[in-house]
Amino acid sequence: MEPTPTPQRFDICSRGMIAVLIAQFISAFADNALLFAAIALLRTQMAESWQIPLLQQFFVVAFIIFAPFVGPFADSLSKGRVMLLANGMKFCGAAAMLGGLHPLLAYCMVGIGAAAYSPAKYGILSELVGSDELVKANSMMEGSTIVAILLGAIIGGIMADYSVFGALAAITGSYLLAMIANLFIPPLPAAHPLNRLSLQVLIYDFWQALNTLFRDRDARFCLFGTGVFWGAGATLRLLLVAWVPVALLITDLSTAANLSGAVAIGIAFGAFAAAKLVTLRAVNRALPAGIMIGALIITLAFVEHLYIATFMLILVGACGGFYVVPLNALLQDRGYATTGSGHAIAVKNFFDNLCMLLMIGAYTLMEKSGVPIITSTVLIGIIIITCIGLITYSRLQQPKLLSPHRK
Repeated sequence: MEPTPTPQRFDICSRGMIAVLIAQFISAFADNALLFAAIALLRTQMAESWQIPLLQQFFVVAFIIFAPFVGPFADSLSKGRVMLLANGMKFCGAAAMLGGLHPLLAYCMVGIGAAAYSPAKYGILSELVGSDELVKANSMMEGSTIVAILLGAIIGGIMADYSVFGALAAITGSYLLAMIANLFIPPLPAAHPLNRLSLQVLIYDFWQALNTLFRDRDARFCLFGTGVFWGAGATLRLLLVAWVPVALLITDLSTAANLSGAVAIGIAFGAFAAAKLVTLRAVNRALPAGIMIGALIITLAFVEHLYIATFMLILVGACGGFYVVPLNALLQDRGYATTGSGHAIAVKNFFDNLCMLLMIGAYTLMEKSGVPIITSTVLIGIIIITCIGLITYSRLQQPKLLSPHRK
């Protein structure tokens, strides 16, 4: 399986790159605001507490189900147009929630749009810039995303506390703005067009991409490494909603949203540091930061002061950004050289969201079984340390010969 080469490269501050960043910012802002608006809507409907983590599971299951299809879809069309269509699906999901569809079902619709959007937004980076600027491009993308997560979580929590309907209306309008921004992304040639679009062909194509990436040592390492990170991040966000009232004795939704924003601030710092200190050939430098994520979450479980909790979560985010940005860049590089970047990101999303489903599922079972939230937080931290520790050990046992990267 060989991707179609893309000879043209743009400057890292080109119009196309700026359009991608703006579209990503608006879309990520709406995604994160919508989560807290949906949580508030479930609370107003007097839903059981375990339905809140179930909300996130309805979102991520779309990534798993549609994983065989979104990679070929992203690579078979101009990625800017794929982003436009995906944001259109998100718009429909938010509008459906605003119109009265059950939050779980509406959020699943948004998840379908997000599943299609992700391989396009990351895959387009390796088509816009060369490998020598790929970590920087990822850092810019993560920086834009982090600011959006920060503002989306904070503003979404505040709006939801004030008016759930108003929050949903604003979020629906944001997706429309993201679609407009997508129109300014220049058309790019398809990276990996398919001769036939059938269910059998797409599933086989995804299976081929998965096997190809698993045979590549660097790609396999990145798939497991980023999967644990995103599973931890999604679970932590939901943990905070339950942890804040117990540990900090604060019952509003905006405090949990603000603490999620603190994680986002930390990720921005970590992403910036990774761009300066880590290259594709020195990606192992990021591994200790991944182990620190779990240790910091265990410590957070026993914090009882808001400012200390905020500082701890900034540190969690900084370790996370430093850890995940180089792994994302390495996977894009290996994907471009083997399966096509869209296929690689689709496979990555499959693993990321499978990890999210498993970790959020574990937390949901804890919640439904009545496990104290402090205990749940400690257990999640132990799981993270164990998983990233095993990944680190396996990586360090391998020979220090690196797979060849693009020049």
